[in-house]
Amino acid sequence: MIDQVWARLQLLFAQGKSLLIGQDLVQARVLDEETVGNIARVEPYGFSYRPHPGSETYLLFPSGDRSYGVALIIGDRRYQMELVAGEVAIHDDEGNHVHLQRGGVIEVKAAAKVIADTPLVEATGDMLVRGNLTVQGMTTSVGGYYGQAGGAAMMYGGARVTGVFTVNGKDVSDSHTHTSTQPGTPTYGVN
Repeated sequence: MIDQVWARLQLLFAQGKSLLIGQDLVQARVLDEETVGNIARVEPYGFSYRPHPGSETYLLFPSGDRSYGVALIIGDRRYQMELVAGEVAIHDDEGNHVHLQRGGVIEVKAAAKVIADTPLVEATGDMLVRGNLTVQGMTTSVGGYYGQAGGAAMMYGGARVTGVFTVNGKDVSDSHTHTSTQPGTPTYGVN
């Protein structure tokens, strides 16, 4: 009887390498090349990931029964980020990451682009753009400060405007016309 209990206790936990990782199930190689399959894979709420085969897999087998197991943790040391104590990161095997750093900095790195599919992105502080800025919709500036120290906005290299362009509520685009102050004098379009 004691031998049976001891044997079951020895089979409660296992560590191995994953062979196949699906959305709900894992197959792994443990101990002396023993292959175990149909291991339940559960992810923490709000966080999904799909590790590569060959990842370290830590398994629990209730009652020591190897016909049913649960993957507690699936990790891969090959892609771990170097973090300082207290930091947190979400990352993948291609170097893309969201890194909550010490000192209140959040770094986002994406090889191609970051897409925010939302009706509004709001920044409560200053914003610095070190590359080009392309706006495909309307641009509105509210607050009265333009340029350095509240001076006029400066556009180096000129400005190209397509469509309606207004200044202080007046249309100054191609459709803008001047009217002579003399009665009977013709009106001319902008050249």
